[in-house]
Amino acid sequence: VQLQASGGGLVQAGGSLRLSCAASTHTFSNYAMGWFRQAPGKEREFVAAISWNGGHTIYADSVKGRFTVSRDNAKNTVDLQMNSLKPEDTAVYFCARYSGRYAYIPAVSDMAYWGKGTQVTVSS
Repeated sequence: VQLQASGGGLVQAGGSLRLSCAASTHTFSNYAMGWFRQAPGKEREFVAAISWNGGHTIYADSVKGRFTVSRDNAKNTVDLQMNSLKPEDTAVYFCARYSGRYAYIPAVSDMAYWGKGTQVTVSS
């Protein structure tokens, strides 16, 4: 399973970015997917997740109401729409696959596969 995140960049505070993660697997629709981020000097943290069919989503409190996770199983992609960005959102963002269908707030070690990250920088 290969996961490739894209869409990062530099944006001013209050702006928006849309991240996308493409999966190279025919079993994409069988698994929940998640987004994590890691800021310099900090541990990787959970951001958002979506269940196998898109029916259930969960978010970290720090992004709730600003970020939206979605997926397109026909295209094997999962997206993260980020609005009202803040400087504290600056981090490398990673997509990852769960081991099962249902999303929950996981430990980093729970995730089965990781993609390479994409840098998001929010200037004040």
